[in-house]
Amino acid sequence: MATSRLLVVVFLAMAVSVAEMAVAAPAAAPSSSSSSPFRTVYAFGDSFTDTGNTHSTTGPYSFGYVSSPPYGATFFHRSTNRYSDGRLVVDFLAQRLALPSFLPPYLAAAGNSTGNVGVNFAVAGSTAIEHDFFAKNNLSMDITPQSIMTQLAWFDAHLRRTGKDKSKDKVADALFWVGEIGANDYAYTVMAPPSIRPKLIRTMAVQRVTTFIEGLLDRGAKYMIVQGLPLTGCLPLAMSLARAEDRDNISCVASVNGQSYAHNRLLLANLRRLRQKHPAAVIAYADYYAAHLAVMRNPARYGFTEPFRTCCGSGGGAYNFDLFATCGSPEVTTACAQPDKYVNWDGVHMTEAMYKVVASMFFQDSGDAYCRPAFSAVLAARKAQQGK
Repeated sequence: MATSRLLVVVFLAMAVSVAEMAVAAPAAAPSSSSSSPFRTVYAFGDSFTDTGNTHSTTGPYSFGYVSSPPYGATFFHRSTNRYSDGRLVVDFLAQRLALPSFLPPYLAAAGNSTGNVGVNFAVAGSTAIEHDFFAKNNLSMDITPQSIMTQLAWFDAHLRRTGKDKSKDKVADALFWVGEIGANDYAYTVMAPPSIRPKLIRTMAVQRVTTFIEGLLDRGAKYMIVQGLPLTGCLPLAMSLARAEDRDNISCVASVNGQSYAHNRLLLANLRRLRQKHPAAVIAYADYYAAHLAVMRNPARYGFTEPFRTCCGSGGGAYNFDLFATCGSPEVTTACAQPDKYVNWDGVHMTEAMYKVVASMFFQDSGDAYCRPAFSAVLAARKAQQGK
C-alpha cells in the first residue's frame, strides 16, 4: 500500500466520536514523591493523553471499542476509556506529583468541578488545525471535530466556573501538560489535492500548537511541559501496511517517522522563540521521539521482548494485527498474557508498561536527555517561586 494511504489508516485509528460522558477518575496509587510543589495539573492532547473524554462504540476501521474489555485490564481492571491496558504518561505524572487522584476528564462530572487536582481536556482524534479547514477542503471524516483550540475554549469555560480571582492564582500555580498533538492533521490531508502539501500542514499544525501554547501563557501559565510526536512509523498498524522497502535503521516505517521528526524540529524552534518572548515562564520539551527511539534500539534493556507485535490484536504473524479484528471487538476479547513485555497495546497505542518507561525517562530526577529543561528543574523553579 502506498505511504499516503498508510498514513490515513494509521492515524484515523485514533479518531473517535466524543460522547457527553466519561468514567469518573479513579484514585491514584500512592506515590513516593510527597513534596511536590504542584497540586494542580491541566492536560491537553489526543488519544495518547485522553483519560476518558472519548467514549466510542463505532470508531473508524474497527477502533471503536475503547469502552470494552480488555482495555484497562492491567491496572484498572475495567475500561476507563483510556486507549491502553492501564495508565498513560499523564497518569504517571499525577502519581509522580502525588496528586490525590488521576486527572478527571473534562466531559465527566468530576472534570466540570472546580477541584484542585486539575482537569484533562485531551480528546482522542483531536487535531491541531481547526476542523473547519478540513471541512472546507473536503478532507473531513466527520469523526472528531474538536481541535486543540476547542480544548482551550473548554479550559476557559472551566476557569469561568472557578471564578476570576481564584482562577488567576490557580493558573499561575499549576503545571500544564501539552500532550502530543498533530498526528491526525497529517492523516486528514494525505489524500489532499496538490495545493495542500505536507509542508503546509506541518507549518499550519505547529503554528496552531504554538498559538495554543501562547494562549495558555497569556492566561497566566508559568510552568509547562510540551510533548513531541513519538515514532509513529513503529506502530504495528504502520508496519503491517507499509511497503517493505520503506524502512529505517530500526526497521520501522521511514517515511512516517520522518514526518514526526520534521514536525518536532519545527515545534522545538517555536518553543525556543516562546521562551525568549516569555522569560518568566518555564517551558520544557518532553522528547517522546527520543524516548521511543531509545526503547526501539534496545527493547530488552527496558524489559520488552516484543517491540512490534500487538498485545491486544489478532492474526498472528510478525505484528499480530488485523485491521478488521482489533482490540475490544467481538473477535478480540482477550489480550496477551504478559502485556508488560509488549511495547504496543492495540496496534496504534502503547501498553501501560511502555507508557511507564517513557514517563520514567521524562520525569527522572537528574539529566535532561528526554525532558529539556529537566523535570527536576521545572519542580525546582516552582519551589523557588513558592519560597518568595
